[in-house]
Parts: sequence; C-alpha cells; structure tokens
Amino acid sequence: MNIRVVVACLSVVLLASCAKSRIKEHPEWSKFYEAYGIKNACFILRDNNHESIHYYNKERSTQRFLPASTFKIFNSLVALETAVAADDQLVIKWDGVPRKPEWDKDMTMREAFKVSCLPYYQEIARRIGPAKIQHYIDTVKYGNMNMAGRIDNFWLNDSLQISADEQTGFLKKLYFAELPFSERSQRIVKTMMLREETPGYNLYYKTGTGMVGNKTIYWIVGFAEKIEHVKEPEGSMNKSDVRNYPYFFAQNFELPTSDTSKDWFKVHVDILHDVLKDYGAIPKS
Repeated sequence: MNIRVVVACLSVVLLASCAKSRIKEHPEWSKFYEAYGIKNACFILRDNNHESIHYYNKERSTQRFLPASTFKIFNSLVALETAVAADDQLVIKWDGVPRKPEWDKDMTMREAFKVSCLPYYQEIARRIGPAKIQHYIDTVKYGNMNMAGRIDNFWLNDSLQISADEQTGFLKKLYFAELPFSERSQRIVKTMMLREETPGYNLYYKTGTGMVGNKTIYWIVGFAEKIEHVKEPEGSMNKSDVRNYPYFFAQNFELPTSDTSKDWFKVHVDILHDVLKDYGAIPKS
C-alpha cells in the first residue's frame, strides 16, 4: 500500500480518537441530582483550556427547551446594540402593579437583570420590536429561532427553544466577544452576569424558570473563570502573572410544577457548585 495512503488512514483514525477522547460522559454527576430527588436533568461543561466537552445526560443536553429568563442575556445584548438601552443604567419605571417586592420599583437594566425582573424585560422587548429581535435571533441562530406568540412572551410560551449544548456555544462566543454584537455590548452583558467574585474564581451566570404543561424547567447557564497565579521565570520584571481559565456550562432539570418541597433556586445553584468543584473548574475549598 502507498505510504501516503497509510499515513492518511492513520491520521483519520488518530483524529477520530482524539475527538472521542475530548467528549466525555459523566454518569457520576447523577449523585448531585439524586440527592434532591431530581430524575430528569442534564449538565454540559465545555473546558476551553483542554478543548473538551463533558456531559451528564448527553441526550437531554441536546434537547431543546424554552429558555425562560436565560433569554435576558440575549435580550440585553439586543437592547444595547439597538440603543434601546444606551447602557446598563436605563431606568424603566414601575407600572404600579404589585408582583414581587424586588420587582416593584423603578430600576436600571443592571438591577433588573440581577433580580430577573420580567416586566422590565417585557418592556425592553416591546421597545425593540419583533423585526429587530427576529433579525438578531436569526443572525445568531439562537435555538430554533421561533418567535411565535406575543413579543413580550415568546421566550416563555415554549415557542422559542434552545438546548443546553447550544447555550454553551452561545456563551462561549459571548465570552470571547465573537457574537454579532459590538464588543461594548458583549462586555457590558458579561459584567451583568457576574454573581460571585473570589480570589480563586469568578462565576458568571443567569438562572431561568419556565412552565411547560405540568412541569417546571429550571435553567442555570454561564461560565466560570478559574484564577491561577503563574510564577514568571527568574529575572522577569513581574513576579507573578494572573491567568483566568474559562469553563462554559449549562444545566437544566425538570420537576412537577406542584413540587414546592425545596428552594429550587438555591438547589440548582448548589448543584452547579458541586459539579464545577468535582470537575475542578472552581476550587473545592
């Protein structure tokens, strides 16, 4: 056999082997969900440093669900890009309708993002309008790109859907400012997502909760930056160099809507920490 053919065949085999080794299922992560009685869940972690992808429940990770409040990431980007919001300090006045204590006041976009204020972002969507939102959804190829229903409800009514796998791809592009938005818009939204800042890591995320039939879907999506201090060689002007290693993640699980036995918001943040620590994306202590 021609040596070039042999080399080509070996290259294909090696590449396939490398690709396989970079995608790993983690059935052991089921213990974090089973501890709370959660049966239908998934987690996907993209390790940018090793160019690898790690799953718990790969099948569910590629299944699309309504994005619920995780869509506020996208909504914020479009608001900034279209100048509907000049910056994250755009104030929208409370309409006077009592809903939740943390929502019932005038607030900026940064404040609304932090408390996941639905009325604020519904007004943002109305101001942007369906044509512009659809344009960016199509350009980004966000999930199934379906905006059926009201302009202020399509991310909640199960029309628009996105998978955990697609969420991490979207977030990776946001992190590296590779989305079809200005660097400024992406930088502002990234800072809005920062929820935990420690000497060992930074954790950025957005949660989301949506109802489909008699089930509630719980999302948490974002990225972690593991902070390491790398010593410079002898003679270097800098004694140490701080480096951030990013990991992109998306988790969702479902429960009967009637299940109010636990604080599920706290639960899915706790599970996020458990998985990230188990993998080594954030320090264990």
